[in-house]
Amino acid sequence: QVQLVESGGGLVQAGGSLRLSCAASGRTFSTYAMGWFRQTPGKEREFVAAIGGIDSSTVYTDSLKGRFTVSRDNAKNMVYLQMNSLIPGDTAVYYCAADRRGFVRGPKTTAFEYDYWGQGTQVTVSS
Repeated sequence: QVQLVESGGGLVQAGGSLRLSCAASGRTFSTYAMGWFRQTPGKEREFVAAIGGIDSSTVYTDSLKGRFTVSRDNAKNMVYLQMNSLIPGDTAVYYCAADRRGFVRGPKTTAFEYDYWGQGTQVTVSS
């Protein structure tokens, strides 16, 4: 069982930056692929970015590429999402997720591929 705890959300003005963190429990963290998703009320959870377990390969949703950067620190069991040039449309609850089969496959972009989820952290971007 893996527990994930996100932090770093908050209120920021448009054009600003935030860095989200996700702390993971478990001794096999480095083998998990990790993903970031976001969700707004009434909408489905949307893929943001993911990073592989073994090779730390990354994948992003096209519309966010260049503004968001996902990274991980396996020694600390942490995964991060650096968000720059934020716009009001980035307002959402952001979730991190873990894919326990990440050691055999690359990072995935669909929510059902992930086994464990954090509770989410709210990001609000004001105009």
